[in-house]
Amino acid sequence: MKIVIIAPEQIPVPPILGGSVEITILAIAKELSKWHSVSIISRAHPRYPKHSFIDGVHIYRVPTGSPAKYLTHVKKILIKRRFDVLQIDNRPEFVRQIKSMFPKATVSLYLHSLTFVNSPHTSRAETLAGLRKADLIITNSSSLESRLSARFPSMSRKIRVAWLGVDTSRFSPIQKTSHPRAFTLLFAGRLIPRKGIPVLLQAAKLVKSRIAQPVKVMIAGGSPTSKYARQLQSLSRKFGVHAEFLGTVPHRSIHRVFRKADLFICPSQKHESFGLVNVEAMSSGLPVVASKNGGIKEIIEHGRSGLLIKQYKNPQAFADAICLLIMNKPLYLKMKQEARQIALEKFSWCATAARLNQIYESKKALQQDEPQKGNHNNTFHKFDQFLDTISGGQVHGGEVGYNPEIRGVNMTDDHCDAADCPGNGEGNEESGSRSEWSCFSTRDFQNLADLRTENDDESDGSADPVEATFEFFSDIGYQRLVDALIYGQHNADEE
Repeated sequence: MKIVIIAPEQIPVPPILGGSVEITILAIAKELSKWHSVSIISRAHPRYPKHSFIDGVHIYRVPTGSPAKYLTHVKKILIKRRFDVLQIDNRPEFVRQIKSMFPKATVSLYLHSLTFVNSPHTSRAETLAGLRKADLIITNSSSLESRLSARFPSMSRKIRVAWLGVDTSRFSPIQKTSHPRAFTLLFAGRLIPRKGIPVLLQAAKLVKSRIAQPVKVMIAGGSPTSKYARQLQSLSRKFGVHAEFLGTVPHRSIHRVFRKADLFICPSQKHESFGLVNVEAMSSGLPVVASKNGGIKEIIEHGRSGLLIKQYKNPQAFADAICLLIMNKPLYLKMKQEARQIALEKFSWCATAARLNQIYESKKALQQDEPQKGNHNNTFHKFDQFLDTISGGQVHGGEVGYNPEIRGVNMTDDHCDAADCPGNGEGNEESGSRSEWSCFSTRDFQNLADLRTENDDESDGSADPVEATFEFFSDIGYQRLVDALIYGQHNADEE
């Protein structure tokens, strides 16, 4: 197959410093190139030529700027070539135009988080349009799959999961010297509040009061604002914790930092779709003490490759887990071995590419979208109209969402026309307004969950489809819609 991977417009491939999406794209492409012809389209950068050939992968670089400008240049590269599979990473708004260029090819959307299916990065309508046009939607964890399905239930049939991986040869353990030294806790990632670094620093303070061995914290990562980094440094001094702030470490050398540590700590306070650093730590032979949320709990096997913290907002819970591994050396050594072995078995880039290869070559996976043609797209178009009416606050006669332009449209699986709807009558304002609602079947309303106002991706906990649907209806007048449904069903029964 001829495969092209379209990277986001923000960071070049290979990344200059770091960028998990761009790291993933190049690593997967290298592995897929063992079976297929693979190209990448990425943003231009002064350090890189317009075209590179790296480990069997062609990389074409185009001018960037806004997403629209970048996409225009991407299309100029695509139009000269033929591809069987076009993989778009993290940009649902690109899907429609790419699919229109290659209607017979497989166009997949690989999502690494929910960040770019939300405002302000893209609108709800644009996201839905992209998801519907995609032949496949790939997520990097089952947790992300669940959250995406909860937001867009009718898209769940298209979603496949492909875990991310790690370069197991580069991220590998080394024999450490046996002379006494501080037990080193490592955090790697962006210095932003949701990553929970204050929880780590406070936990280190608690550990220090209980353990005779010196304890050190290494923090590798940059902050969007120097102010927050300074606040963290001040906090470490306040707690009396020996903390070394390394700043941004280029990914090409981050493996050396992992080799200096004894234990990796991931105290994320919000949902993590995957958590690539945890896999890199495991491959480096480090047990991981991590928050039990999102995709992290798919990676860390509690009691084998690390310890999962359910009460992850509580520094004491992290301190207890850290002390357990410091004081119980046989358990610690066993986890070191298990972490490395699990990384080799489950989280190599070869395994990720093999899974993607399986997805793309599966005829069943590629054909599952076929039955959705016909009136289905028109139905969703009408749902979009309906939501826009509600969102715009168009109200008539006390009803939420009344819009005479969509009265009596064909909205149900049973092809209910305006003339067939119970209670519809010419010149009857009461019956006319109610008929708009009675044209919806109960089955139709489950798809409205796709169109609800998006929740913040920063929220805690897992999304529940039923709860999500209820929240949507609450926002637009739940009881009025229920009344309308009951009224329509009552009239249908009388017929």
